[in-house]
Amino acid sequence: MELGLWFSDALDWADALVTRTAARLGRLRPLHLDAYRSYGTPHRFYLKGRLLADRGLTPQTEADSPWRNFQAMYRRFNSREIAGARILVAMPGGLDTYVTTDKGGYFTLALDPPELPAARDYLWHPVPVQLSQLPYRFRGLHGAVRATAQVLIPPATAEFGVISDLDDTVIVTRATHLLRMLRTVLFRNAHSHEPLAGVAAFYQALQRGQSGRPDNPFFYVSSSPWNLYDVLEDFLRLRGIPLGPMLLRDSLLRAPALRPGEVASSNDSLHHGHKLREIKQLLDTYPDLPFILLGDSGQHDADIYAEVARQYPGRILVIYIRDVGVPARTALVTPVADALRAEGKVELVVVPDYTAAAKHAAGLGLITAEGLTQVEAASQE
Repeated sequence: MELGLWFSDALDWADALVTRTAARLGRLRPLHLDAYRSYGTPHRFYLKGRLLADRGLTPQTEADSPWRNFQAMYRRFNSREIAGARILVAMPGGLDTYVTTDKGGYFTLALDPPELPAARDYLWHPVPVQLSQLPYRFRGLHGAVRATAQVLIPPATAEFGVISDLDDTVIVTRATHLLRMLRTVLFRNAHSHEPLAGVAAFYQALQRGQSGRPDNPFFYVSSSPWNLYDVLEDFLRLRGIPLGPMLLRDSLLRAPALRPGEVASSNDSLHHGHKLREIKQLLDTYPDLPFILLGDSGQHDADIYAEVARQYPGRILVIYIRDVGVPARTALVTPVADALRAEGKVELVVVPDYTAAAKHAAGLGLITAEGLTQVEAASQE
């Protein structure tokens, strides 16, 4: 782990040096401010974003070739982050808050709004953010550096929340096969990525629940890096999958930072620690909201979700683990499901597809009979 941290720090230092040099030579593009979809309550907002030199990305299309997709992916990962910049977050009621970008160009902020900004889209509340001040070494850079963060606030009528993985749970990435995964990630875009059969219809049915209104919030917790944020959000929108905050990883090498009082456990791998930390914050943010957890057998979702169920008894309605078709991986999930059942914590169900998951959810009263019919029809298509 220490070698990985050293390597990550070395990459950060080299990247910062290249960025500063390019800025002095006038070879950086105009600045660009990303504001990621986030979440909160009427009394507490969580915001996250990133300040970068514009990467020169153009809108993705269905006609893009694998080579063009690869070039775009290279630009996403060859980003030039702007550290030490001051970002202004403007809230209604005159509350102006400032936050400084870290060495990765990220800013993260929790604040208490004096009043709620009016929602433009159902459940989503806009928060304007803009660049306020650059450090001296970047003063020559320019650009209209403004963005709007969208903050999800679940309504009081929400029946439950849904926390879902992305890779091989929503989007086909073949994460159990390294070469296939790299080929899928590097040479496809939001239009050419494949969704799992029936996933959009099943997630829409969960979002509507029994009420028929899209009240139930979705949250996506993934080990994918923030560099892929635009691809993943466009994919969800194009496929009709409910939008929600995406809680991704800052770095492929660095473990998640611990909050005050947190202690890293011996099984705190990069993947495990990041997902567990984000899910726990969601459950702490919404203490009165039960949750459904969705993942796959390709990684360690079952272990992470079982730990969540044990730490938050009574908060998890059901856990669905999609079988990725690798027997060795499925064999690791079975004892986890058996242990949870024996403890009386929660039912962990391994499903071959989302039709099976929808039938089980309908039996629990989580979705309607009409929702089940729609999932079955979509899966057949």
